Amino acid sequence: MHLRALKKTRKDVSLHDPIGQDKEGNEISLIDVLKSDAEDIFDTIQLNMELEKIKEYIDVLDDREKEVIIGRFGLNLEKERTQREIAKELGISRSYVSRIEKRALMKMFHEFYRAEKDKMKNLKDG
Repeated sequence: MHLRALKKTRKDVSLHDPIGQDKEGNEISLIDVLKSDAEDIFDTIQLNMELEKIKEYIDVLDDREKEVIIGRFGLNLEKERTQREIAKELGISRSYVSRIEKRALMKMFHEFYRAEKDKMKNLKDG
């Protein structure tokens, strides 16, 4: 049994194991290579988590509000657009897009706040 366990761990690689040398002859480990990408990976994961949370609450919006929020923040794999670009596309003023955006964000915030409050109440009661 112990030998099987050792056989499995022989395939494991430590992030601190040396994998080579840099131009100056210093030893490089896997963690050194991953560190440079770690912040980008963390930011990407954080962004995806936030987008998923937004998608949970976007259903409280009407169609025009959804269109503005999706366009402004680049949801559904779209490119982020300015209020001016959205206004031109929808045939309305930029200030009206701004008001729609503000109203939509407030709706989503209130829905999020209500849901979080309900979760806390359930945890407290349960």
